[in-house]
Amino acid sequence: MKAILEHIKRASQILGQSDTRTRNGALANLANALESNREQIKAANAKDIQAARESGLKQSLIDRLVLDDKAIDSMIRAVEEIRAQSEVLGAVTGGGVRPSGITITQIRVSLGVVLIIYESRPNVTIDTAALCLKSGNAVILKGGKEAKFSNAALMACIHQALESSALPKECAYEINSLSREQIATLLQERGYIDVVIPRGGSALIDFVVCHSKIPVIFHDKGVCHAYIDESADVECAVRVCVNAKVSRPSACNAIETILIHKSCLESILPCLAKALWDSGVEVRADSICYGLLESKSHRVAKEPKIDSGDFKGLDVALSNPGLLVQGSEEDYGVEFGAKILALKCVESMDKAIAHITHHGSKHSEIIITQSLEASRRFCALVDASAVFVNASSRFNDGGEFGLGAEMGISTQKLHVRGPMGAIHLTTTKYIVHGECNDDCKGTIRE
Repeated sequence: MKAILEHIKRASQILGQSDTRTRNGALANLANALESNREQIKAANAKDIQAARESGLKQSLIDRLVLDDKAIDSMIRAVEEIRAQSEVLGAVTGGGVRPSGITITQIRVSLGVVLIIYESRPNVTIDTAALCLKSGNAVILKGGKEAKFSNAALMACIHQALESSALPKECAYEINSLSREQIATLLQERGYIDVVIPRGGSALIDFVVCHSKIPVIFHDKGVCHAYIDESADVECAVRVCVNAKVSRPSACNAIETILIHKSCLESILPCLAKALWDSGVEVRADSICYGLLESKSHRVAKEPKIDSGDFKGLDVALSNPGLLVQGSEEDYGVEFGAKILALKCVESMDKAIAHITHHGSKHSEIIITQSLEASRRFCALVDASAVFVNASSRFNDGGEFGLGAEMGISTQKLHVRGPMGAIHLTTTKYIVHGECNDDCKGTIRE
């Protein structure tokens, strides 16, 4: 393994010193390779999907595996967007002339070798390779065994792009065959690997943090909340919450809990529950919300002016469609990853923030409000990588943030937080020039 790591380290030095044209050319070749190998990618992915179904893998996890034409189009678009971004290597971030006479320039340089360990999603293979190419980093990829055929097909596209660009194939190296024990050993190799990024569940995060001597930037689970404030607009609350839960329930930026101010129960909760049920979402409600929703006599007072057909008929009496469940404390702090969410009534914003602080994963949090003061206070007090005001947490995404794609969404504070793009895969160094005269006066500190 050390011999392989030495090759990868040398490749990272070549890539880090390559010019913009070479790296952007490799990205263009990668986009072309994905297009020309579209059918091979889908065929390999079909093997993974079949194996996942035969092994009884949960449907929410199978959904993460799928590489259909839409997913391939998305990967190609991400590569092209990354290619079109401004150069990050060599960018000047600061500097100036000091009284001593020295001239300082601070520039961006690549990290070196990035190890990423991830689960399920094969598109991560392309996203991370493209971002590392852009930022001049070699990347070691350890994908999940459930996507082994898909990842192999995608790695073939990456190597095709590297070879056609005269870059070492070791700029991207796959280690899917390594056992957990071998991975634990690899995590000791801080002389060869500069940073490790785990993307996955808490078990993976804990394993990497426990065994690694290499600096870790982790993408933790997404336990995200939407807090509906007392001044919230019903239409906005329904739209945001439905999108944040339903558009992709398995995503880490989907909400898992809705906290609703007690003063909003009569005006917003029935409309919201109906919209969620129409979308097939199981609502695990606390006793207060459950009692209100279970009541057969409750009627929605006003139908929101929403054009979508999903919200028609809200002026009829609510009935339990089999998706209303009496919730419990065990439902809080859970990443369901499916069309399930917890619902809780809170007495104040302070109670909502306290709940988020205790149960959240510092990923994405939402406030729905018409009060500027409330939004400012919520944004100031909630500790998360992104806080949204009247917007869906599904926007916490590298593509949506203009990064093209992401290495992950960091939920820690060092050295980056939130979606990680190419610029976040760099560090800086100082270039210092002096002017030495005959006596070296004024250039050397006594």
